[in-house]
Amino acid sequence: MATIVYALNQSLDGVVDHDAMAPDPVLFRHFIEDVRGLSGMLYGRRMYEVMRYWDEEQPGWNAAEREYAEAWRSRPKWVVSRTLGSVGPNASLVSEALEAAVRRLKAEHEGVIEVAGPELAGGLTALGLIDEYRIYVHPVAAGEGKRYFVGPAPALALVANEQIGDRVVRLTYRPA
Repeated sequence: MATIVYALNQSLDGVVDHDAMAPDPVLFRHFIEDVRGLSGMLYGRRMYEVMRYWDEEQPGWNAAEREYAEAWRSRPKWVVSRTLGSVGPNASLVSEALEAAVRRLKAEHEGVIEVAGPELAGGLTALGLIDEYRIYVHPVAAGEGKRYFVGPAPALALVANEQIGDRVVRLTYRPA
């Protein structure tokens, strides 16, 4: 049975904004290895549209960016949307009941399925379907924007912490 993990970058003030928290080379290497180890990724529409950047080679990419893109393209992706009519390569559209779809994914797969996108994760949190939360805390204050937790934060127990590079700490929590 798969483990559903919500993992996302967050500022010190709880905001998720990929533009405010670009990874340094050490963190980017961590993300490459993380994606390689996933069974797949579960996205909401907005986050999927941001991540589609990795679908096609971009001029000026360095070797690490090409490596990340290759790893990202190789993993199955499930996109939860009621508005998209289709999705890109190696992706499947999930337009049915969210709870049933995620329970099916958990039952049909092994390993880690990573969730990205605070609104989707908030819905899955409310349904009790997130098995683990990985918060990559960056030393910035974003001020405004979407929060890591879009609804009430569940009761959580800290199970691990890890410094990644000089600036980021990954906090790993499980529901208490």
